[in-house]
Amino acid sequence: MTTSLKPIAILGAGSWGTALALYLARRGQVVRLWSHESSEIEALLANRENRQFLPGHRFPDEIQPTSNLRQAILGVDDILIAIPSAGFRQTLILLKPVLHEKVRILCATKGIDAEKDQFLHEVINEILGERYPASVLSGPTFAREVAAGLPAAALIAGRDHTTVMALQQRFNSPIFHIEISDDVIGVEAGGVIKNVIAIATGMIDGLQLGANARAALMTRGFAEMMQIGTHLGGRPETFIGLSGLGDLILTALDDQSRNRRLGLALGRGASILEAEKQIGQAIEGKRNAQLIVELASRRKLEAPLSSMILNILQGKAEVRDLIAWLF
Repeated sequence: MTTSLKPIAILGAGSWGTALALYLARRGQVVRLWSHESSEIEALLANRENRQFLPGHRFPDEIQPTSNLRQAILGVDDILIAIPSAGFRQTLILLKPVLHEKVRILCATKGIDAEKDQFLHEVINEILGERYPASVLSGPTFAREVAAGLPAAALIAGRDHTTVMALQQRFNSPIFHIEISDDVIGVEAGGVIKNVIAIATGMIDGLQLGANARAALMTRGFAEMMQIGTHLGGRPETFIGLSGLGDLILTALDDQSRNRRLGLALGRGASILEAEKQIGQAIEGKRNAQLIVELASRRKLEAPLSSMILNILQGKAEVRDLIAWLF
């Protein structure tokens, strides 16, 4: 138990933010769980569980839901941001004027900022400045399993070693093993690119093309991840670790993955709108595909799988065209 730690603020009360809040609260840590949606917070306070995104997990007393951002961060050492990438920049803009103390900022979102095509740690550095060195949490973790107390392993990456070590101490436990790294770009790149590969893998399985085709697709996708990620500055060993290959295996092969479920639905004949309605939550890979293609194009890199998936998502190609591309 880690009751001696100061409270932590978690910004974002979706499934992942809630799962991390549950995990930390069960270890005796006070968690301020923030959302800008006052109706969402009212429901969390009334029900003492997140019935919308993570039903069936009662909140310990240590979880304190709030829609008051200033109150959420008061007296904390650590702020974890688990906001979908579409709202990430705006959340930081809201956060900046109420930050009066030096705190550690940890990004738990896997995505790219659409406004400037930046990784999210770069958005943190741009808006909050060097006083708040950004770290990222990534790896093969499903929210429901973390909330259920099942074992997992993840990675915290950051360029400030003292910050990363402090965050590791807060999160590491016998059931949630935390490795550390200074390869922030490699960790973020792996977490973003695997979302697109997971959509593609779901399409292969939705088309019922079998295990051979699935393995071929994932191999080519992983090669694309390595090529783009290392060109951006990530280290090869990062991509064969938890935040690269580990996260890819989880996201591409298990139906808990929203990105995989999107691909499955499309492979079975659903439209984009029908698939999104079925899933009902943000699907990062849908946005990631376009941003990866644009990012690769500016750097004169090839991203054939990401380009194919983008064309399918934009209605410029059929799901079955993936077969011809693959073989």
